[in-house]
Amino acid sequence: MKLLAIETSCDETAAAVVEDGRTVLSSVIASQVEEHILYGGVVPEIASRRHVEAICGVVRAAMQGASCDFKDLDGIAVTHAPGLIGALLVGVNYAKGLSYGLGLPLIPVHHLRSHIAANYICHKSLEPPFLSLVVSGGHSHIIEVKDYTEFKVIGRTRDDAAGEVMDKVARSLGIPYPGGLNLDKASQGGSDAAYKFPRPRVDGRPYDFSFSGLKTAALNLINSAGQRGEEIETADFGASFINAVVNCLTENTEQAAKDLGYKKIVLAGGVSANSRLRSRFVDVCKKNDWALFMPEISLCGDNAAMVGAQGYYEFLKNNFADLSLNACASSQIEG
Repeated sequence: MKLLAIETSCDETAAAVVEDGRTVLSSVIASQVEEHILYGGVVPEIASRRHVEAICGVVRAAMQGASCDFKDLDGIAVTHAPGLIGALLVGVNYAKGLSYGLGLPLIPVHHLRSHIAANYICHKSLEPPFLSLVVSGGHSHIIEVKDYTEFKVIGRTRDDAAGEVMDKVARSLGIPYPGGLNLDKASQGGSDAAYKFPRPRVDGRPYDFSFSGLKTAALNLINSAGQRGEEIETADFGASFINAVVNCLTENTEQAAKDLGYKKIVLAGGVSANSRLRSRFVDVCKKNDWALFMPEISLCGDNAAMVGAQGYYEFLKNNFADLSLNACASSQIEG
């Protein structure tokens, strides 16, 4: 089964052709990073306009890269939620047009589901059930993946997401967008213990996260140092801050896995590319004799291959949409 997949949830216009949910025949991404660097982050209106300009060429390139025609396709999969509403609308409406014009099934795919599904591409033997930590600029979730289309959120951030606080702290340190990625690079060789940060917890919710206090503590340290004319050692500060975030993510996920009896752990989302997070999970899973699955770095960020991977399993469950499908800025993964 061949699916054309489309992803436009943020600032990457992406298309891919995926076969049977595990084999990527082509994957094309048009990134807007260089333009958004000028503004220190993604500008939604600009992102939407660039998607409009890029989507035809990106889809054409994906089809050519897969050496197939539209008549060879079995369906059109598209990210419909969550994300930037204007950006999502471009992909959804383009996919609806293709679906109608070609007479092919339209498959709506939840963005977080597709991030988890990136692991199916990298690990052909991976099957549910397993426990997944999904971390990105907008999401921090611990999710029970009971089946390919059955999910249960057992932990989530109560305020900021992990990637979001990394981006904001990076900006305060003068590190350019994309902040989380560049903060990780800048912190290489730094000391994890050079700066002290709090370990926030959510009363009565042992698997939930709260990162706003960590962010505030970091920004206060930066501002106080600036007022005193003191230099912040970027590598040490970045290493210490990332270590504090990673501690929260790792400890909660480890506790959830122990409590619920999971021995397969899956990382997903843009922040799963973070070197300290990956290293820490390797150590934790080795200590507990758990199997760890992480996407390749190229599949951690937004891409259409992961949409095609999840789209395949949505197709098998007859999870189709008609032309009334709309984009949605926020949506629960369980729905």
